[in-house]
Amino acid sequence: EVLNTVMWSDMTTTVLLETMAGKGSEVGGKFEDLAEIISKTKLPDKIGVCLDTCHIYDGGYDIVNNLDGVLEEFDRIVGLDKLKAIHINDSKNPYASHKDRHEKIGDGFLGIDAITRIINHEKLKDLPFFLETPNDIDGYESTFSVDELSQIKSSDLEKVKPIEFKPEDYVGKVIKGVNWY
Repeated sequence: EVLNTVMWSDMTTTVLLETMAGKGSEVGGKFEDLAEIISKTKLPDKIGVCLDTCHIYDGGYDIVNNLDGVLEEFDRIVGLDKLKAIHINDSKNPYASHKDRHEKIGDGFLGIDAITRIINHEKLKDLPFFLETPNDIDGYESTFSVDELSQIKSSDLEKVKPIEFKPEDYVGKVIKGVNWY
């Protein structure tokens, strides 16, 4: 209902739904959740999906050992044409833990080999990738920098960029209808 009230036919923005880890307090932990939301909107052509690697791994989609199978499942349920962006994150938690805790790239349960396969996958490599792992974690800069991560990608290195965003700067303020707490 909310999406139908805030979207209009000539808008130029694509609303992205993010995959979730399935903690039980959110919608989007299963590809079916996203497909259902999209199907209930009046303007499904204005909606896409942002796939978060930590979230789907924690949510029970094994992108470490079965990336192709997970992408085939996503295509069958949601449609790869709806996949518009990737949040590239490692996970502090083992597979199917349903927790959502990001880890430094290469130090988590996904690991650098899986991250490299994801970034270079034929069906994903032309999408924008956003690194969400905070740069202010002790040791992050010396362990694995954003510049080093971008070197993994074989084409269009501009797609992995650090974004300066500090939620604490927005606490209590409303930004385009979103309250930051």
